[in-house]
Amino acid sequence: MSTGLIIALIVIVALVVVAAALILRARGPRHGAHLKRRFGPEYDRALARHDGDAKAAERELAERVERHGDLRERPLEPAERERYEARWTAAQERFVDSPGDAVAEADRLLAELAGAKGFPDGGHYEDQLAALSVHHAHHVEGYRRVHRVAQARARGAHDGGAGTEEMREAMVEARALFDALLRPSAHDHGRHRVGAEGDRKRTAASGRHVPSMLHRRQAKES
Repeated sequence: MSTGLIIALIVIVALVVVAAALILRARGPRHGAHLKRRFGPEYDRALARHDGDAKAAERELAERVERHGDLRERPLEPAERERYEARWTAAQERFVDSPGDAVAEADRLLAELAGAKGFPDGGHYEDQLAALSVHHAHHVEGYRRVHRVAQARARGAHDGGAGTEEMREAMVEARALFDALLRPSAHDHGRHRVGAEGDRKRTAASGRHVPSMLHRRQAKES
């Protein structure tokens, strides 16, 4: 092999390496931007947990997508939705006299509903939360809040150390995830078109009921 050909091959290899590096560098920011759009507040939470290290935060979020991104939520039958809706309404009503018990029930209900939808079992909370964050990133914080109160109560702390107002906010915020899990996903509409319409009406009516029910205690105490 001539010296000129060897030099030419070296130059080609070097150009390929440089081109690959440029492509990876160009893809990096877009990848980060995609994760930020997908995860929203969860991206900021991961960033804070890693002390501002964007690469570490994005690596964690990318791993969540890799583990749970292919999960397909199981459709609920109309009767199932009605049962979950009735249980949440009962928890809301219980909040008036026993906010701690109501928040604990909301935590249990979210874990059960997520499990019924095909997410990891509620007995593995961290794994379940990670999967939920991939598919419902903008609604998982309420679940975190009610779970934190429920776990603290289980350890013997009265109402988890949270005040009534904090628990009320946690219940209202957790309702967003409950509604997101309860409503039919896009591929369910063909199967349950009529039932889904009734569910939307019930959910909308219940959504209007949540603030009035939970604010009632606040007005009573003021």
